[in-house]
Amino acid sequence: MRKIISCFGIVLLSFSAMAEHHAKNMAKHNAQLHAAIKSFDRAYTNNDVDTYFSLYANDAIVYFGDNQRVDMVAYHKTWAALIQAGGGVELNEMSDLKVQVMPGGDTAIATSFIKNRTRAADGTKSTSKAYETDVWHKINGEWKIIGLHYNVIPAVEK
Repeated sequence: MRKIISCFGIVLLSFSAMAEHHAKNMAKHNAQLHAAIKSFDRAYTNNDVDTYFSLYANDAIVYFGDNQRVDMVAYHKTWAALIQAGGGVELNEMSDLKVQVMPGGDTAIATSFIKNRTRAADGTKSTSKAYETDVWHKINGEWKIIGLHYNVIPAVEK
């Protein structure tokens, strides 16, 4: 009976060690994920076109609220041209960020509210509030956006 109890105790200690290792591993993944989310937001806010687009997967599926998928190659060219012409982002405040990591730890969903102000090349400014959902996936050891949906919240009429 002592041998059985001893074996049972050893098994429980093994599970405890495995759980601790898993928890440390998940904390590392979460830190990397949150760093990628901050980098993406910072790159967009600072009009850093190269960093911003480097955080998208090559085959990312992106919607900007008009019920049509964005052609990423065309979006990249358009955004780079806007920045080159003097336009860009003036304000991009993220709030209420919620991140859910899926089982396995390589896929996550990040949701947030966005307060945004952009400037066209002619100086015209546009302000909006939106809800954004990003689907992140770890590809070759790096977190990339594989799906993004940005939906403007209509202004409340008085």
